[in-house]
Amino acid sequence: MRVLLVGTGGVGEAIATIAKDRPWVEQVVLTDYNKARLKEVQEKIGDPKRFPIEWIDASKQDMIEKLAKKYKVDLIMNACDPSFNEPIFDAAYEVGCTYMDMAMTLSSPHPKDPYNKCGVKLGDYQFERAKKWEKKGILALLGLGVEPGMADVFARYAADYLFDEIEEIGVRDGANIEVRGYEFAPNFSIWTTIEECLNPPVIWEKGKDWFTTEPFSEPEVFEFPEGIGKIEVVNVEHEEVLLVPRWIKCKRVTFKYGLGDQFIGVLKTLHMLGLDNKEPIKVKDVMVAPRDVVAACLPDPAHLGDRMFGKTCAGTWVKGKKDGKKREVYLYQVADNEECMKKWGCQSVVAQTAFNAVIGWDLLEHGVWKATGVMGPEAFDPVPFMERMADYGFPYGIKEM
Repeated sequence: MRVLLVGTGGVGEAIATIAKDRPWVEQVVLTDYNKARLKEVQEKIGDPKRFPIEWIDASKQDMIEKLAKKYKVDLIMNACDPSFNEPIFDAAYEVGCTYMDMAMTLSSPHPKDPYNKCGVKLGDYQFERAKKWEKKGILALLGLGVEPGMADVFARYAADYLFDEIEEIGVRDGANIEVRGYEFAPNFSIWTTIEECLNPPVIWEKGKDWFTTEPFSEPEVFEFPEGIGKIEVVNVEHEEVLLVPRWIKCKRVTFKYGLGDQFIGVLKTLHMLGLDNKEPIKVKDVMVAPRDVVAACLPDPAHLGDRMFGKTCAGTWVKGKKDGKKREVYLYQVADNEECMKKWGCQSVVAQTAFNAVIGWDLLEHGVWKATGVMGPEAFDPVPFMERMADYGFPYGIKEM
């Protein structure tokens, strides 16, 4: 398989690092706007022939198309902030190759009633073009990171093998990770975190369809496995809620994240001051997006690994009935940061996201997953994916609640 990797930040680096040991990965072209970053990652991997580097502006569709054709790639892997999804997605369509991302095209709140009604939903741009992709005979596989991605695979597995009737599918994410040496240091892209946490969260219910609520709503205490313990989680906008109901029969879908009081307070302050704005404003003689300034002021998550201690847990809680009896299970994956740093030299949050994309490449390359059109992970057989997780160093667990 030949891949054009668009974006070589923390997750992009982890994808390349994990893919390096897979002999069926013929070539991964590392691209980014930051030339120094490209050289850093290429030197770390140590195989410039299989991992060549190219400068790219991911907002330029023609540039993406030219590189895809130059290297004759089979797949374009989008590892950028989702603000770049549209040109990358459209470039893959024009070139006629497979497209994969880990977060769907962005949403826009309802102009009059944002905390009750959906405006433009996550992925609407992509799903509106599904028939074009199907007609052309190519695949766009959306949301194949950890959440969305692995969590969606777990939902499909639960529906196929663990339940006869599902009342609710709820993705629940929590961690006990500490970043030492910083008063505030997010371990994932702050740009993406602001986007998903301050947008109106989406919930899906049978008979009601998709609707929104207030940010950080419906707090609940969820007990995470492997020593992480009880954490308060709240509603956050996330792709699983937009993907799962398209393929899985259930009554309700939610996503809740353990952010913590400090993190929520910081996000609320950024919003109050307008520093979450992603549209450029004029500062003296320079046009700059306030959110980009916030990101520039914070440490790069890709370089925080040696300061991070603890575990992160991603998983899918499912409630329903099996053989006429009530049942609740939590399918999950726990990543220990120190173990991830020792094995891949990448911190746990980005590594836990990245391995899922490489498993996706594996399944596509070997013809295990086949489809055309615009699809989510839950559209495919979950068993081959889950069977490969331990081999990739990220075994899953199942906990009866």
